[in-house]
Amino acid sequence: MAKKQRVAVFDVDGTIVRSSLLIMLVDQLIRDGVFPEETQAVYAKQHEKWLDREGDYHEYIGAVVKAFSKHLEGVPYKVLEDASKKVIAAQWKRTYRYPRAIIKTLKDRGYYILAISHSPKTILDKFCPRLGIDKSYGSLYEVDADEKFTGRAMDEELWRDKAKIFRRAVDKGSLMLTNSVGMGDTENDIPFLEIVQKPICFNPNKKLFDHAKKEGWKVVVERKDVIYEL
Repeated sequence: MAKKQRVAVFDVDGTIVRSSLLIMLVDQLIRDGVFPEETQAVYAKQHEKWLDREGDYHEYIGAVVKAFSKHLEGVPYKVLEDASKKVIAAQWKRTYRYPRAIIKTLKDRGYYILAISHSPKTILDKFCPRLGIDKSYGSLYEVDADEKFTGRAMDEELWRDKAKIFRRAVDKGSLMLTNSVGMGDTENDIPFLEIVQKPICFNPNKKLFDHAKKEGWKVVVERKDVIYEL
């Protein structure tokens, strides 16, 4: 029987990446002329409200997802892949130092590193290997016989459930939960943080922070060049 490997699981957007891979990808597709400029109108209001701290980030990112899905139909897979390469080539180092250091430390200790995100898997596959992440899970979109996107999401119920993805990865990958580590930044990450033995809430929003304090979870904040625990 193969020896089981220790595992660590990370959210990506807002946890490793200082922004969102999806937002950067949509911006790139607009710059490339793949998406029309009016694409931004779909999420401009929510973006402004979030910048003014009058709106919720999830409403903003939800509007970006809506814009992405709306304009994806008919786009060749190769075009999306090329845009993803451009984004990662320019942006992959713009990560938080704390999770980057944790990933390296755990990797050196023999951990299998997973990333689970709602960003498209196409761009995750360009980003995650650069940090030593072994496998990534993200949103999938259907392509037709001509390798063009239909605009329809695939397995949406699965990739929106981070706990289910994580458990499936553990079961299929000969991984063990003993000394397992998880890191996330919003309440969407609570389901997989409840599974691991060492949950870390990194730059958490209020809902995750409140839950973390109730559960006694580790809370870490990185602000400018200072990293500290709460």
